[in-house]
Amino acid sequence: MRVFRGYSRPVSDPVALAIGNFDGVHLGHAALLQRLGEVAAACGGAPTVLSFEPHPREFFAPQSAPARLTTLREKLELLAAAGVAQAMICPFNAAFAALSAEEFIERVLVGALRVRHVIVGDDFRFGRGRSGDLAMLQAAGAALGFTAEALGSVTLNGERVSSSGVRKALAAGDMEHAARLLGRPYVIDGQVKHGDKIGRQLGFATANLRIKHNPLPMTGVFAVEVDGLAERPWPGVANLGVRPTVGGIRPLLEVHLFDFNRDIYGAHIAVRFIHKLRDEQRFPNFDALKAQIAADAAAAREFFRL
Repeated sequence: MRVFRGYSRPVSDPVALAIGNFDGVHLGHAALLQRLGEVAAACGGAPTVLSFEPHPREFFAPQSAPARLTTLREKLELLAAAGVAQAMICPFNAAFAALSAEEFIERVLVGALRVRHVIVGDDFRFGRGRSGDLAMLQAAGAALGFTAEALGSVTLNGERVSSSGVRKALAAGDMEHAARLLGRPYVIDGQVKHGDKIGRQLGFATANLRIKHNPLPMTGVFAVEVDGLAERPWPGVANLGVRPTVGGIRPLLEVHLFDFNRDIYGAHIAVRFIHKLRDEQRFPNFDALKAQIAADAAAAREFFRL
């Protein structure tokens, strides 16, 4: 997938376009992307996504912005897997926020993306003061040579599928419901880094991933599966959080892989969160922590029936 940063240079060929934040790339996004592929095949434009970095709510209200479900890299990987050929990532800064709806259409959609067809969600608004909507897109398209449509919400057992719904499920520890809304287990990926070796000292060596999600969408101890190490997902138990017992500050994902002893430093792995075992907690000493880790590993093995 080709990735463009900003809209200063036009793409080489006209596109079929879907616009959105796509945080999590859940079932609602999947429906939008499926429609994008159909339109792209019909109109001959490359299936392209326009998204923003950071999330607009992080720009306007950073103290109350929601937890990210996906980093930019994770989002792009999921979009590519869904068949997106190109992604334009617009820096959401003061200059971009100041664009009027008309300027957004003229400079970004027509000038930079040479758009043939635009697909948005049913609640999409754009431009300074959120003044632009589907009716404006359609009117502008009639004058400038493109078409536009909005897709309705996807529902699951009566619930509207949304990024906020996924966040709510994760925060509640309901990995199974989050997976239903996403269409797959929730995943965090990253490169395995050297840690402080405390897990090894406790008899449970871990693969450590530095976390860029801030704030975290969830914390706790989980039964997980890891992709990127073998032909099949590898089971394990993981702690996601700040490790209060050892005085941790920065978020860290620590994964103990069952019956695994290879050196994987530097490997890029994807951790699937299958089931939550318990909340993260502080223990009075290392012996208590070691006993709980053993209990967590046993509970995860029992969950996977190993």
